[in-house]
Amino acid sequence: MESHGISHPIDPSSKGLGRALCVITGASKGFGRCLAKQIAGLVKPGSVLLLVARSGDKLKELQAELAASDAGKKGLVIRCVTADLAQKGAVEETVKAAKQTSHLDIDRLLLINNAASLGDVSRFAVSFTDPEEINSYLAFNVSSALSLTAALLDAFPKRSGLQRCVVNVSSLCALQPFPSWVLYCTGKAARDMMFRVLAEEEPELRVLNYAPGPLDTDMHAEARTKSGDGALQSSLTAMHAEGRVLTCQESGAKLLKLLLEDGFTSGTHIDVYDV
Repeated sequence: MESHGISHPIDPSSKGLGRALCVITGASKGFGRCLAKQIAGLVKPGSVLLLVARSGDKLKELQAELAASDAGKKGLVIRCVTADLAQKGAVEETVKAAKQTSHLDIDRLLLINNAASLGDVSRFAVSFTDPEEINSYLAFNVSSALSLTAALLDAFPKRSGLQRCVVNVSSLCALQPFPSWVLYCTGKAARDMMFRVLAEEEPELRVLNYAPGPLDTDMHAEARTKSGDGALQSSLTAMHAEGRVLTCQESGAKLLKLLLEDGFTSGTHIDVYDV
């Protein structure tokens, strides 16, 4: 995959995201962390960024960084929830934190389901004989995304003047099989269909499955060093060595362009290279 056509900046003349409550899962590092910084500059004062991740220390670092930014100085509220979304209590804690902002006069609810894990990519499908191992992976990567989305939409129901948008950070793996990536491909495919169904059921809701492309993150490093399929590992290693991975900033700008223009068909899957 080539990286041509990727632009860095977001048009400063854009109308922005308004006064928003934006919930980002997996916000402590990588793509989620980058999106938090980019979104901070696109929302009106009084907006809330609710950042969710398992790493409390990294969340606090990001919170301090955002608080010291121009957006933070102009009234952006940054709240953090340290939680493992595979646990029921974590979803409840996140929704509780979101509800604490319900008194604010927001005109946009934006949920970015970014939290995900690669799973054990050193093994092939026939080695996954333990249901508990599989269920544990799916609890974090699939079940939590549905339950959090449903709970937040219930907490912030449809009303005049409120645009509600849900983003699923997807992958090419939702559409194509990758040898030794059975858990990851299964999770991503399930999530895509889950949000396609949601879009059909809730016509007023804006739903986007966005594949950010190969990103220069810890997950990509894990994939290119641990993949059990030799050909896939070699391909990923070459991609990184040749500079064909994208920065989180590049891909994040593309996602925000889609959200700002708001011209996509709800429920669709859009790849970064198609923007």
